[in-house]
Amino acid sequence: MPFTESATQPAQLDQQALIDALVRTSFVTMAVLTKIGAEHDLSLTQLRMLAILRDRRAKMSALADYLGLDKSTISGLVDRAEKRGLLQREANPVDGRSVEVVLTREGTELAARGATEIAGSLSPMTNTLNRAEMHRLTTLLERMLEHH
Repeated sequence: MPFTESATQPAQLDQQALIDALVRTSFVTMAVLTKIGAEHDLSLTQLRMLAILRDRRAKMSALADYLGLDKSTISGLVDRAEKRGLLQREANPVDGRSVEVVLTREGTELAARGATEIAGSLSPMTNTLNRAEMHRLTTLLERMLEHH
């Protein structure tokens, strides 16, 4: 049975409302990230890199993929962060020919401080939800991100 205009219109309105809410939420989130990055003299990409490396070592190629950058761009980004003492390159313990990027103590501290500040800045929005709503929203967002 083909869709009728009246049957698809509510679904399209629901979809548009969801997209609008996602965009508005991303604007608020990006503003927080940009502000906190600027307070620590970090670009948004540098802030993202610290967040990625908080709980892992990464090969340069994997880091480039995570950030959506090409190899020459990631090399410059890592160079600048390395000069600041935020991270270092190390030989892969399994394959000494490949290089991994790892946070230094200073980089780890800055990443942790940034994460705390981000959580504090976004908590006025998230605190409006009860525990069950937080869990449900997290589950839905994770499911959406799986298809990105």
